[in-house]
Amino acid sequence: MSLLLNIIWILLGGAWMAFAWLVAAAIMTVTIIGIPWARAAINIALYTLMPFGYEAVPRDRHTGREDVGTGPLGMIGNILWLVFAGWWLALGHLLTAILLAVTIIGIPFAWAHLKLAGISLWPIGRMIVPKGQSMPAHRV
Repeated sequence: MSLLLNIIWILLGGAWMAFAWLVAAAIMTVTIIGIPWARAAINIALYTLMPFGYEAVPRDRHTGREDVGTGPLGMIGNILWLVFAGWWLALGHLLTAILLAVTIIGIPFAWAHLKLAGISLWPIGRMIVPKGQSMPAHRV
């Protein structure tokens, strides 16, 4: 079922939004200092291309430990991302969701675009895992 949904998704906006994520990654790579953001953008571009069957989860909750991307530096990175790229990617997902929501068949795809709009605003510190494989944080 995920394969069928992903094929329909690609035709209904997934391809062009994945391309937008790749453009953002390319721009970040050109700046050299934006390479960490480019890596996150490429991971989410792949997720944007085929979101059904996968989910974005906070990396620290999945691995059970904090790292650079999930700590204070990750928050600063997300703020910079939001200012320079996140808002327009979120806007693209939001506009696509609105267009899809006016049709009955487009509602599940609109919902997926809304989830991706949220990720667009704050992507650093997230990882993409197959649905159902996210683990709760390990408590010590």
